[in-house]
Amino acid sequence: MTTVDVPAGSPFGPENLPYGVYSVGGGAPRVGVRLGDSAVDLAALLGDDVFAAPSLNPFLAQGAARWAAVRAAITERVAGKVPAAAVHPIGEVALHLPFEVADYVDFYASEHHASNLGRLFRPGSEPLMPNWKHLPVGYHGRSGTVVVSGTDIVRPSGQRKAPDADAPAFGPSVRLDIEAELGFVVGVGSPIGTSIPTSAFAEHVFGAFLVNDWSARDLQAWEYVPLGPNLGKSFATSVSPWIVPLAALEAARVPLPGQDPQPLPYLQEQEPWGLDIDLVVEWNGEEVARPCYREMYWSPAQMLAHMTVNGASARTGDMFASGTISGPGKHERGAFIELTWGGKEPVTVKGEERTFLLDGDKVTISATAPGPDGTTIGFGEVTGRILPAR
Repeated sequence: MTTVDVPAGSPFGPENLPYGVYSVGGGAPRVGVRLGDSAVDLAALLGDDVFAAPSLNPFLAQGAARWAAVRAAITERVAGKVPAAAVHPIGEVALHLPFEVADYVDFYASEHHASNLGRLFRPGSEPLMPNWKHLPVGYHGRSGTVVVSGTDIVRPSGQRKAPDADAPAFGPSVRLDIEAELGFVVGVGSPIGTSIPTSAFAEHVFGAFLVNDWSARDLQAWEYVPLGPNLGKSFATSVSPWIVPLAALEAARVPLPGQDPQPLPYLQEQEPWGLDIDLVVEWNGEEVARPCYREMYWSPAQMLAHMTVNGASARTGDMFASGTISGPGKHERGAFIELTWGGKEPVTVKGEERTFLLDGDKVTISATAPGPDGTTIGFGEVTGRILPAR
């Protein structure tokens, strides 16, 4: 038996206990929680085979009462002696995609981001489209290209058309970008023909994690009218390996910035799900932006309600993301197209002026939120390095 050491001020204290899937020495993946600088094997800690699975899905499907009971059991057990075989240093484990992604929807929930892109793409017109403040705008992504942090990203190719060209050309994207986002995973789904009200958000959604929705802006610009993003988005989306349960984010809940006009009744919330989460974006190891999630116009509860209001079913492992997180200041912009204003205002990275991603570039997004009693809740990191087109 042993105790799990938690360094003072760790963002992975017992107030957090994020879930992930790990393996040791090439062994089978298993479910664990992170505590301090250790991964704690839940099958060994709790004696429950549901955690011997290679994904969180079987546990997620058990529902909110079970999630709460397990969290309470883990908290109690790790406060004392635990089996030594259940504890593994983080540096000695491989981290895997934490859940099997069923469907993936990405939203466009930041007014600052949407307004900035409107000014870039439609100068002289209203920045926001007429529907933007009436519903959470989103698109259906490609679940099969969601990858765990640390996976290399191959530069995508496709059609792109230069503004002064008469016809499109085919080739690798030359305006490869990031989108710093927050993702959510559905634990308990809903049958087709039904919907999930905003008040039931926490009964269906297990937790949150970091997302980088890689974006080929030149491919996207040519294809997105009239049906929206496709190849400019579908090549890869990276997610962080640790899922922070909603129960760990209670102290981070804040009111939304304000919605005007008032949303339709199905989008109204009695207890808003704004979240006080600070992100940091690093480009080749240098900080370039600090987006703030508390500025988001639409909440995740509203996103889920809108996603299902037409009777679309939800399933265990469904993932939905916030869209780019941006704040009012330049340093709070969560995409390089905003940060460099379409490439016209380069930023300095390691002494070089940069606009969009080059081969070999590495991007890391991290985040923290306030926890109870002055503690900090950590989300870890989502990282990816760009490889040349094939």
